Formats: sequence, structure tokens, C-alpha cells
Amino acid sequence: YWPEGHEKSGLFKGMATILTERGFDVTKLKAQCKNFECVAGATDCCCHRILYCQPDFTNVKSFLETTCKARGFHVIFLPKFHCELNFIEQCWGFAKQIYRTYPMSTKDSDLEINVVNALDSVPIASMRRFAIRSWHFMDAYHKGLNGSQAAWAAKKYCGHRVLPDSILTELDAAHI
Repeated sequence: YWPEGHEKSGLFKGMATILTERGFDVTKLKAQCKNFECVAGATDCCCHRILYCQPDFTNVKSFLETTCKARGFHVIFLPKFHCELNFIEQCWGFAKQIYRTYPMSTKDSDLEINVVNALDSVPIASMRRFAIRSWHFMDAYHKGLNGSQAAWAAKKYCGHRVLPDSILTELDAAHI
């Protein structure tokens, strides 16, 4: 933002101005590549990419991280995977199932209370079970299984910590 005392005080400087202040020549650059799809490995194809690659921009904590840290919580960002690999998605699905049993309402306060109650009602035992299920899928994919094979193996070996090394032979025998 422009500093106090400047004629544009309080307004956003813009990418080109910030990059020029940092010594970049942006006169021939576009603001961004089409659909934000920069060429793989490019670091200076557009203003957006140059800023994105600057260390002080990449190392800034998000609002969520700073807010949670101030309240004593740790934020863990998990990669975007299918819900079977992220047990929090399974917990969320369980909470949504409970939420649907609550009476309908149009009041924001009721909706918020219902969401909090639904999330609070997910038992810790279920959370652990979802985490173990996710671990089974990760182990299956690590062993080279595809989606349907991983689902079969996770169901068959639900009481085991990891899948046996003979899993591929068993899959062949089961014609899966």
C-alpha cells in the first residue's frame, strides 16, 4: 500500500510498482499469464509469477496461520488429495451427516450453533478410525495398487496396521 503522506495513501501500489521498487524491469511484462497458467519452471514470465517467487512473499504466514497461532493452535496444511487420503474429510462427512438431522433454520445463529454442535459430536474414536483408514489407503497406493484395489485391500485388512507384502498375489487370486 502507498504510505501515509503520499497522494495515493491507503491504496494498493500494484504489482508493477512493487516490482519496479525492487529493481525489476516490468515495462514489457503482462500482469499475469492467461488463466494464471505460467510456463512450467518460469520465474519471470509475468508480474504475478515474479512476485510469487519472491522469498518475502512466499514466506508470509496466512491470516489463518497467524490467527490460530495467536490462540495457541497449530495449523497443518495437507496436500490436495482424494478424501480417502485425508481423514479430516471423512470427519467432515460424518459431521455433515449429523448436521442433517438437526431442524431446518434460516437464522445464521442457529446454523452456526448446529455446525459447531455437529463438529463437536464427532467421536474421537471415529476420528482415529478415519485416520487409520486413510493410512491403509496411503499404504496401498505406496505398494502400487490402483483405486479399486486399494479399496478392496483397505476393507479386507481393516484390522492390520499395514497391508501384507503378498497383497499383489492376493489381488491376482481375487481377480481384482
